[in-house]
Amino acid sequence: MTAFALTVTCASRRGIVAAISSYLADNGCNITDAAQFDDKETGRFFMRVSFNSETGATLDGLQDGFAERAKSLDMDYTFFDESARMKVLIMVSRFGHCLNDLLYRWRIGALPIDIVGVVSNHLDYQKVVVNHDIPFHYIKVTKANKAEAEARQMAIIEETGAELIVLARYMQVLSEQMCAAMSGRIINIHHSFLPSFKGANPYKQAFERGVKLIGATSHYVTTDLDEGPIIEQDTVRVTHAQSPEDYISLGRDVESQVLARAIHAHIHRRVFLNGNKTVVFPASPGSFASERMG
Repeated sequence: MTAFALTVTCASRRGIVAAISSYLADNGCNITDAAQFDDKETGRFFMRVSFNSETGATLDGLQDGFAERAKSLDMDYTFFDESARMKVLIMVSRFGHCLNDLLYRWRIGALPIDIVGVVSNHLDYQKVVVNHDIPFHYIKVTKANKAEAEARQMAIIEETGAELIVLARYMQVLSEQMCAAMSGRIINIHHSFLPSFKGANPYKQAFERGVKLIGATSHYVTTDLDEGPIIEQDTVRVTHAQSPEDYISLGRDVESQVLARAIHAHIHRRVFLNGNKTVVFPASPGSFASERMG
């Protein structure tokens, strides 16, 4: 049986769940997992439903057949094949911990994506990427050529059909035009010391202030630098006995984990934009750990 899923966003009202479940039942589908959230503050309703087709229903048929019912409830909805791999383009500069982590998870099947390329403004990781049989695109970025460089990046996105852009410690600010064109499709990662410790050596600044928690934040990119809707966060505790180098090592580790979890949630369509925030439905028990290993 084919495993499909449906995501729905609409204004909160009575009858939404009944409309969805009855439609799936009428089309010979069996619901295997469902999550929903009714936001009382915004008046918005969010739902994600996983289901199996027991009668050979097709994705296009389900999508088209649901249109009339969705229109009556003013729903934004999408049906998708849960086995389909999202095309992802990674962008990186000179810090490679997140890139290496993503490549490893991708290689063993823990992160089921198609990496269609890696873009970098440096050559540090060209060999690593090429050795994984992934296209590497070196695009130098300066103040003088920034517009041209970004045009080349957008061309690569178009040519590869990339559905998601991952900034795996890509240390260049994207233009407002690119942020707008790729809204909800660019994920960034950074330490969680902002706005307290800005600029160079934030971990050294944190050490000098006696910080006890090191964290990382992964979020969608918007025109507000490092302030987009948050997808995932985590922390790790440090003590007075640890050095700035320990802080950096622990920080890199938590950044890698947080970014991978954010990507995992996005590619499985468990993240819904809700104004300046997100609704993130948890994965089914064990699903993150039980992705195909190898």
